[in-house]
Amino acid sequence: MKKIVSIDGMCCERCAKRVEDRLTTAKNAVSVDVKLKKKIAVIRSREEVSDEEIKTLITDAGYTVTAIENK
Repeated sequence: MKKIVSIDGMCCERCAKRVEDRLTTAKNAVSVDVKLKKKIAVIRSREEVSDEEIKTLITDAGYTVTAIENK
């Protein structure tokens, strides 16, 4: 499974690293790739990763989820 998360508020590599570190703790996440220029995170998993968990992790890191797309 793959989810693409649009994130508002990231402005530097440190921000991207903070988001990546948080998202790697999500239950069922296999890999996380944060693309700072596109302001997205790509989460790959074998099983479903909850949208609510994603939102909570990113919000707790100080950023805002603007969209979550399932691929």
